[in-house]
Amino acid sequence: MTRKILATLLLTGSLMVAACNTVEGAGKDVQSAGQAVENAAN
Repeated sequence: MTRKILATLLLTGSLMVAACNTVEGAGKDVQSAGQAVENAAN
């Protein structure tokens, strides 16, 4: 029982870290796209 809980916690933690990195990368992509549009408008 303890092993199942530990495995679940480790898996959940790993997924959360991966999701944060993905969202952060997507945010940077959107920001750079916005800057490109802004530069084109000038």
